[in-house]
Amino acid sequence: MQKLTTVFLFLLLAVAGYAQRGVLTGSVIDRAQKLSLPGANISLTPGNRYTVSDEHGRFEFLNVPAGDYTLTIDYIGFKKVSQAVTVNDGKAAALRILLEEGATAGKEVIVLSDRLRGQAKALNKQKSNPNITNVVSADQVGRFPDANIGDAIKRIPGITMQNDQGEARDIIIRGMAPELNSVTLNGNRIPSAEGDNRRVQMDLIPSDMIQTIEVNKTLTPDMDADAIGGSVNLVTRAVPNGPRVSATLSGGYSPIRNKPIYNGSLVLGNRYFNNKLGAVVSASYNSNDFGSDNVEGEWDRTDNGTAYMTELQVRKYDVKRVRRSMSAALDYKFNNKHSISFNGMYNWRDDWENRYRLAITNIEPIVDGNGNITGYEGEQRRETKGGYNGGRNKNARLETQRVYSFGLNGEHLLGNALAMDWSANYSAASEKRPHERYILFETGTIGVNEELSDPSFPFVTAAGNVPLSDYELKDLSEQQGFTREGEFGAKLNFRVPLSVIDGQKGRLRFGGRLRIKDKKRENSFFNYEPANEMSLASLPAVNWDGNNFQPGSKYVPGTFISKQYLGGLDLANTQLFEAEDAPDEYLTQNYNAKETIKAGYVRWDQDLSSRLAVIAGVRVEHTSTNYTGNVVEDEETLTGQRNIKNSYTNVLPGVTFRYKANEDFIVRAAATTSIARPNYYALAPYVSTIIGDNEIDAGNPTLKAAYAWNFDLMGEYYFKSVGLISGGVFYKNISNFIYVYRDNTYNTDKFAADYPAATNPIPAGQNNWTYTQSRNGESVNVYGFEVAVQRQLNFLPGVLKGLGVYVNYTYTKSKADGVFNSDGEKRTDVALPGTAPHMFNASLSWENKRFVARLSGNYTASYIDELGSEDFTDRYYSKQFFLDANASYRFAQRFRVFAEANNLTNQPLRYYQGVSNRTMQMEYYRSKFNVGVKFDL
Repeated sequence: MQKLTTVFLFLLLAVAGYAQRGVLTGSVIDRAQKLSLPGANISLTPGNRYTVSDEHGRFEFLNVPAGDYTLTIDYIGFKKVSQAVTVNDGKAAALRILLEEGATAGKEVIVLSDRLRGQAKALNKQKSNPNITNVVSADQVGRFPDANIGDAIKRIPGITMQNDQGEARDIIIRGMAPELNSVTLNGNRIPSAEGDNRRVQMDLIPSDMIQTIEVNKTLTPDMDADAIGGSVNLVTRAVPNGPRVSATLSGGYSPIRNKPIYNGSLVLGNRYFNNKLGAVVSASYNSNDFGSDNVEGEWDRTDNGTAYMTELQVRKYDVKRVRRSMSAALDYKFNNKHSISFNGMYNWRDDWENRYRLAITNIEPIVDGNGNITGYEGEQRRETKGGYNGGRNKNARLETQRVYSFGLNGEHLLGNALAMDWSANYSAASEKRPHERYILFETGTIGVNEELSDPSFPFVTAAGNVPLSDYELKDLSEQQGFTREGEFGAKLNFRVPLSVIDGQKGRLRFGGRLRIKDKKRENSFFNYEPANEMSLASLPAVNWDGNNFQPGSKYVPGTFISKQYLGGLDLANTQLFEAEDAPDEYLTQNYNAKETIKAGYVRWDQDLSSRLAVIAGVRVEHTSTNYTGNVVEDEETLTGQRNIKNSYTNVLPGVTFRYKANEDFIVRAAATTSIARPNYYALAPYVSTIIGDNEIDAGNPTLKAAYAWNFDLMGEYYFKSVGLISGGVFYKNISNFIYVYRDNTYNTDKFAADYPAATNPIPAGQNNWTYTQSRNGESVNVYGFEVAVQRQLNFLPGVLKGLGVYVNYTYTKSKADGVFNSDGEKRTDVALPGTAPHMFNASLSWENKRFVARLSGNYTASYIDELGSEDFTDRYYSKQFFLDANASYRFAQRFRVFAEANNLTNQPLRYYQGVSNRTMQMEYYRSKFNVGVKFDL
């Protein structure tokens, strides 16, 4: 109570001390489009007073002595504006500044196209930010052929994406795995719909629902600290300053399954009641009927080191993905000192999938007396994946993901010298898989042939023809899956002028943050035994040969039970099927988690001179966890539950310098700290023992959050012709990083001490058990550099003046210490999973007042994705190169037609094991094409 009283008295003194001064507020607006201009540099003379407009184009000057001033607004791509203003004692003056395009670069007057106008907004915001960021506007995103926000983000320097079903899903920033990054919507955290980790599915949000993408590569103390790689903030459409109507309608073609693509979006906005109330609503719809052709496998080796495949699968996927998204923003201005706003977004994605899988598995080599392989034997399986034919399943596995976020915000000027803002928000993400069905037939042991002369395209077949009558029903199952995460968040921030250097600007910020999170996973699984015999040879089936199968025509999927037959089975009829619970499929997976995060910070911004400014501060975050997991014996017997509570506190100091060499050249340097909390499932206190296999698998609720010191240096030169050239270096030292530990020599005498609450009858005195658990490593060093150029080549003569380039390259290197192999030996020269050494983007465009065309390439080198027990079992994400093209033409002033082509290189998703030519997975999607029309008022 005493601390709260002290803070309150301080605020009163701050307000009273400046009571005889005034406040100047206003907004900066694009005159032509009536849209707000974020990142405008606004100065007030005489005196060294300046500020920057926020996301909504608003700005404020606190504690301004009464008098006459000149207000100057500088914005890349727009004419500089100066006007006289008067500030009165104890009053708040409000201005509405309208900017016109037409900045000069040398002797040229810059005429802004739609694309350059959006690029100008992004570069102004990036230039004015105090920390190291990359900013991309909606207009820039719209000039790339990207349907979801993940595909748009991969164009940003230092970022690569991991794909799922041909779309960018998981974000990697500067080589940091998805778990080491954060994603926010309008500054509020987006929960994860996945059951075992904290990853945000970037393919869930359509790109046309976002106004600005801001990637924070360094943090300031007022930002959430759990972002070692970086923090991606998605900003939804702001309320316009006049009528806004925009609509897009397009259709496309997906040749992988010869199916259509449908897209549509709508934006409506305006201001009412003498501009006090503003509103904008957006909606988007995307339907894509496609699929993929896939080959997957696992490798092992004999005692003499000969590699062979223990399994090969040929998979055919049919997928229909439908995205729906809606958002709304409202703001209300009570007066020049007080305003509130609301932002809400709802995303709903349905994913219908059928999978037909041929697997040759449990392959064992036949060796002679010298250890040479003379043949192979294994089993062959055919499986259909689908769903119930009723409800919304439509004979397919239906995965429904929903993410929504609602936030209420307030901004207030208390007196003339104290600014306060607050927010309260709730967000939730869920994934539901109802009535997911599988039917699997298998043979007995058969002879197997392996053709591994080119391990990049490994080929495994049965030694002879296997008639369908030789297949017996192995499994018929139905499962229900449900995961949900919710988060309530609240913020309270204060700002007050405070300078220790006469004539230089200074500001003190402080505040608090509360986050309350809960997550649960509730799965169930049943096996079904039919009353009558089921034969693959006599049941309704479908057949696919290898014709046009993308990995190669030699891979033949073959014959499978049809999805209609599987979906039509009346599994609830006890006369036809006997149901049996299968707890081994879900008992260890189900858990409940609760986390409470309380944070406070102090941030001090101080100009040391007219060119050099510093931000110094500290953030303190206290995390409390409460996790419940199951104790399971032999995968199927629930012997109890474990509930573990834990808490820890992180102190996170940081300092950032910003040096303005001149109006166009900015240098930033930062030393900051950040954390990454462990994945939910890694913290769940489950214990699973399989006595027959001598295996123990356990969660680790005592995992520590990874803690990083980050050092960055970045220089940026901004062209008046709306462009940028930048370069910088970075270094990260991460302690307590998390990896999966496997010990093949675990001594069972340790079990009672490690898990005193577990009642499993583990035999004592054995030291040949396999123990698997997530652990904290010792440290990781990550370093690299990045360079970027984006420029309109308007200095070239004639038709070449329309050319533009967008190029960036990032190099990253990492080394992890404290990783142990399955024999308990420390591994050396191990890279941090997710660290891509080379990332490259290149785009060449040409445009005039009506026509725009662009060719875009995206390259990422291969990198380690998951550490195995040794080098041989490490899994790598293979290199990838995407080539995309798009063009648009404007007619009738407000209309534009466009065409897009994605993945012209038919780039597969590919993993390999240990060495680059040992394929573990290769999944092909082919190209996609889209044409449409856009109306914008």
